[in-house]
Amino acid sequence: MPRPFVTLDVFTAEAFAGNPLAVVLEAEDLDTDGMQAIAREFNLSETVFVLTPNDPRQRADIRIFTPARELPFAGHPTVGTAVLLALLDQKGLPGAVAFGLKEQVGIVPCAVEVEGATGGSARFRLPSLPITWGDGKESSDCAWALGLDPTEIGFERHVPSRHSAGVAYDLVPVASLEALARSKLQGEPFDNTFGDSEHPAAYVYARVPDAEALRFRARMFGPGMGIAEDPATGSAAAAFAGALMQCEPLGDGAHDIVIEQGVEMGRPSVISLQMTIKGGELISAEIGGHAVMVSRGELLR
Repeated sequence: MPRPFVTLDVFTAEAFAGNPLAVVLEAEDLDTDGMQAIAREFNLSETVFVLTPNDPRQRADIRIFTPARELPFAGHPTVGTAVLLALLDQKGLPGAVAFGLKEQVGIVPCAVEVEGATGGSARFRLPSLPITWGDGKESSDCAWALGLDPTEIGFERHVPSRHSAGVAYDLVPVASLEALARSKLQGEPFDNTFGDSEHPAAYVYARVPDAEALRFRARMFGPGMGIAEDPATGSAAAAFAGALMQCEPLGDGAHDIVIEQGVEMGRPSVISLQMTIKGGELISAEIGGHAVMVSRGELLR
């Protein structure tokens, strides 16, 4: 039967920037294989399927698929879906709403500000704080995997690390924005370096020089997820909070971090990350950004 879908650009307030997302509504009768086939058809970094919630206290249950696999959690699908559902509930009228989205990782609390008929912003609290899932790779191996010189891996106290807030990433700091721009998947060297992950994915980042606040630029290469490069990756930004706890001299209190992504792809995105630290421990983290509707239609299968 025909079922509605909407596409949005996420982590941007402008259409044709940010990270595209497809959201399929009324997905109750689709099985896992059907959802995966539709995600391959859209061929975006992620496609969301919205289901009636099992718990009426939540706004929706959602499932998230890349072209290659299902994910337990992802940031840009959470932000984009939250904005879309708020737009539908508000019928385009401006206002603030809050609700939970059930993902495989758990309930994700979302706060949304509807800013017009086709867009708004959303923030969500991480359902799982980042953990370290292994030792970071050697700088020489990271350089080999990304086509860089070993001297370009790392800066200040930042070294390669491995963190996950629901999705595991290799986090690779590089010394400059120029090195970040030259980073490139190297095929077999990339697989050999990061292939011991369940889904090899490298989040490569550099500090933005002369910024007034904590500001970084990143690229995410995720061939293990079926994504050569992603314009904006909320789940990687969540894992990045772990790298910041490990490598950045952050004290107690709230810290606002801005992450640019997608610049090299011509899809500039801005992700906000807020970390709250108490007693030297990360006690909560939130991710936020804008999203704007781009298209709507019907799937005929």
